[in-house]
Amino acid sequence: MAKREKPSESKDQTVFICHAADAESVFLAGTFNDWDPQSMPMQRRDDGTWRTDVELPHGRHEYKFVVDGRWCCEPGDEDQAVCPQGVPNCFGTMNRVIEVGSGGSVIEVGAGGAPS
Repeated sequence: MAKREKPSESKDQTVFICHAADAESVFLAGTFNDWDPQSMPMQRRDDGTWRTDVELPHGRHEYKFVVDGRWCCEPGDEDQAVCPQGVPNCFGTMNRVIEVGSGGSVIEVGAGGAPS
């Protein structure tokens, strides 16, 4: 009897970029990694931004950055009740939202706020 293959879930490469020039560490956490604040480290680049590339399934995902141990929608955002393109969460703050479709996405946050 032939082994039955599961249909593959469509995924696309999604690039997250966070402007946090003064940070010592930046991580990405969201619905795609069970909100684990340490499983997705971002890499510092020479221009002061942090980047990580993530293969995400198509659909809606919520996420936040963890900058030097502090959860935020964007670095320097002390008012967690307001987040561009965000949704409220159960902690009284906001989460960012991304819709991943075919073709992938580049999400750049900080230095102006809204993702590009």
